[in-house]
Amino acid sequence: MASSSYSNPPCAACKCLRRKCMPDCIFAPYFPPEEPQKFINVHKIFGASNVSKLLNDVSPHQREDAVNSLAYEAEARMKDPVYGCVGAISVLQRQVMRLQKELDATNADIIRYAYNEMPQPPQPPAASQYGGRRTAAGHGSSGGGSFDQNSGFYYPSQWNNNDPSGDNESGSM
Repeated sequence: MASSSYSNPPCAACKCLRRKCMPDCIFAPYFPPEEPQKFINVHKIFGASNVSKLLNDVSPHQREDAVNSLAYEAEARMKDPVYGCVGAISVLQRQVMRLQKELDATNADIIRYAYNEMPQPPQPPAASQYGGRRTAAGHGSSGGGSFDQNSGFYYPSQWNNNDPSGDNESGSM
């Protein structure tokens, strides 16, 4: 003799709360009996009553997204009680910044390698780049060129006469 209560197993929420799962159970569509840990985490963090109130306040087409968000946040809170999912987001943001720096360095290497394939003007002595011997004018070398430390390229004097303003007139500001 089979009763109607055995035809449908109780949802994970009703099973955890040790109550009879009614046909109109608010939890049943979102906490199937195969996923008990999902409800256990949500219940520990938010409480069954609060989740029930939240699901009743949310429109039916948004309930699944709300439950998935609650389950994600609850799982994150179980792993990291202080930061929860914000900690996971922070870790991912740091990873994105690290990868962006790595990408920028790789792109700079590609530009540097492409530049090395083109004919290069003569490089100034290494000591002049880092404050080595200076001439009376205060410029690194007497060759008349400049080394742009930001781009790593050497510009001969005919294009850049060590004049950052581009005027090429000496003594005027």
